[in-house]
Amino acid sequence: MTQEKGRAGIYIHWPFCLSKCPYCDFNVHIRPQVDQARWRAAYGRALEHYAAVLPERKIVSVFFGGGTPSLMEPETIRFVLDRIRALWPCASGMEVTLEANPTSVETDKLSAFAQAGINRVSLGVQALNDQDLAFLGRKHSVAQALEAFAVAKQCVKRVSFDLIYARPGQTLEGWEKELSQALDHKPEHLSLYQLTIERNTPFYFDSEQGKFSLPGEDVAADFYHLTQDILEEAGLPAYEVSNHAVPGQESRHNLLYWHYGEYIGIGPGAHGRLTLEDGRKYALRDHHAPDLWLERVEQTGTGAHEPVYIPPHERFSEALMMGLRLREGVAAARLEEEGACALKDALDMERAALLEEQGWLFRENGMLRLSREGMLRLNAIVPYLLKEEEQQVQAQTL
Repeated sequence: MTQEKGRAGIYIHWPFCLSKCPYCDFNVHIRPQVDQARWRAAYGRALEHYAAVLPERKIVSVFFGGGTPSLMEPETIRFVLDRIRALWPCASGMEVTLEANPTSVETDKLSAFAQAGINRVSLGVQALNDQDLAFLGRKHSVAQALEAFAVAKQCVKRVSFDLIYARPGQTLEGWEKELSQALDHKPEHLSLYQLTIERNTPFYFDSEQGKFSLPGEDVAADFYHLTQDILEEAGLPAYEVSNHAVPGQESRHNLLYWHYGEYIGIGPGAHGRLTLEDGRKYALRDHHAPDLWLERVEQTGTGAHEPVYIPPHERFSEALMMGLRLREGVAAARLEEEGACALKDALDMERAALLEEQGWLFRENGMLRLSREGMLRLNAIVPYLLKEEEQQVQAQTL
């Protein structure tokens, strides 16, 4: 898939949860009561701000993330989508995704969300084992999760759910059983993440105190390979390092990120990548604190910090990191376009050749892509490939 000029997605961040999971380091806040009318109006004002700055865009996807956006009122969803359609031309069949937790309260709202305009639901299931759900801080049971999936399938055509693997004490046999159970329900999209410990989370402090430990690297790799084998055989190959889909059911919104396309981020802590009037690409970030963001929008029309220019060498490295996450890889021509340089000016071609000899990197048909083994080493491979920043800048100014 190539990046079509003028296409953009919109990410709406709802920062509130009823409780925070111990592994989560996202910008979420516990707020039992939220003034939905006030937040609704703020989202509308922020959308109007971006429409004035970026009128010539076709919106191809909208993603309500969080936090727990299924705690939003359906009327808030409807209002936001109505404003988007009024402010921009929208693609026919625009993908509109809602992240939801599979608790009974939120499941009861799925039909109303569909009527408000949601056509894709992503369920945060995380485990098909009640004991591990409790360990992960989830407030639902396996039975509730599967019921939510069934209800969601009745309400919208496209439903995905998340699972976390390589959990403390988890066995390969146990994970295989969970994947088999998941596949029994014929999902068309699954997001499967290895559990990682992020700093300043409860899990971080627990692990530092030796209360639990994660599987070692070799065992984690075994989990990854088992996942790939089972999902490929089931017809849901990985199209991205952690995402699997029946061909044609990939997340269009997330593909915008991985193709290094344009997207608007609205809500506390939300990020965006946009080409502005001067033709240069910028990183945008909204204020992190919900109350500050709300006040800024009400006072000025936007909750965003000043845009930060992304120089070509950084655009190259960002496009490389995002593109190599994809099974298809990234087009060399696209990297050269973003970096305003030849491939050899930004990549260490000798190191690329070494990675090819290892069978971790492939260069063919104008694409760079990683093998399955390469995917396991993605975070190390990208900095290994890139020339030093000073060399890139020098080459771009010659």
